[in-house]
Amino acid sequence: MNPSININHDRAEELAAHLANRATEALLDEARLTPKPGLVDRRGSGAHKDMNLAMLETSAECLTPTFIAMAHAGWRRVPDAALRRQIGAIGREGEKTMLATTGGVNTHRGAIWSLGLLVTAFAMHEGRSGIVQTVSSAARLASLPDTACPPVFSKGRYASHRYKVPGAREEAQQGFPHVMKLALPQLAKSRREGANEDAARIDALLAIMTSLPDTCVLSRGGIKALTDMRSGARAILVQGGIGSHQGRKTYDILEAGMMKANVSPGGAADLLAATLFLDGMEHTAIVQGGKRNGTH
Repeated sequence: MNPSININHDRAEELAAHLANRATEALLDEARLTPKPGLVDRRGSGAHKDMNLAMLETSAECLTPTFIAMAHAGWRRVPDAALRRQIGAIGREGEKTMLATTGGVNTHRGAIWSLGLLVTAFAMHEGRSGIVQTVSSAARLASLPDTACPPVFSKGRYASHRYKVPGAREEAQQGFPHVMKLALPQLAKSRREGANEDAARIDALLAIMTSLPDTCVLSRGGIKALTDMRSGARAILVQGGIGSHQGRKTYDILEAGMMKANVSPGGAADLLAATLFLDGMEHTAIVQGGKRNGTH
């Protein structure tokens, strides 16, 4: 056998395992991050009566094979209709595994979509691309139709149509603007200003919440809940983030209001997981043909 074939196979296997592990770690890190308003964290179930942290952890871990399969599918491919159908099919199988693991609770459908696209896009470029190029490829792939996808009802999609706002699909098609323009810059800013890692990550979540038309919030609480969430998140960041004394006081007010309204920013949580995944990939060296994975 040609030695180069073996080398390429080994690289593909190594990259797929790395990408899948990073995606799973991002989901676990998001789930465990505390405190998060209305979301499951180490303190409890937030506004969710049907899930807890242990369920989210188990759900995240069961998706590792799904991400491995997506990475293999994307290896050295271009974003075309065939690849879109293939990762769509893999994603739907991943959803079935997730639902079987959680007893029918939708813990990570949105994350399968966003992280699956990003994992596939990194594999397209053999792990050598920076995050800007990777996200661009993911957006191109997300913009292609999946002709094999059956019509599926979801609360998020219903809220998107009802309130005429973009949802998870459009976020990906537009190149994850809430991740690239808000969350990642806020994460870097909070770190520079001395926030500890948990506080910086919560600030990144809040940055997403300032702008995202979160369909999870809309489906539970309507426009008022969304408006209150956005204004509260903005106030915390203006006051120096959750790590500041005043920021934490305002956070407590925001969280109390969201719990009273029984709303949870699940869409923002999915994008935070994507943020943590990209951040981790940017700061992790993967030796692929002598090149470091990153933005350069």
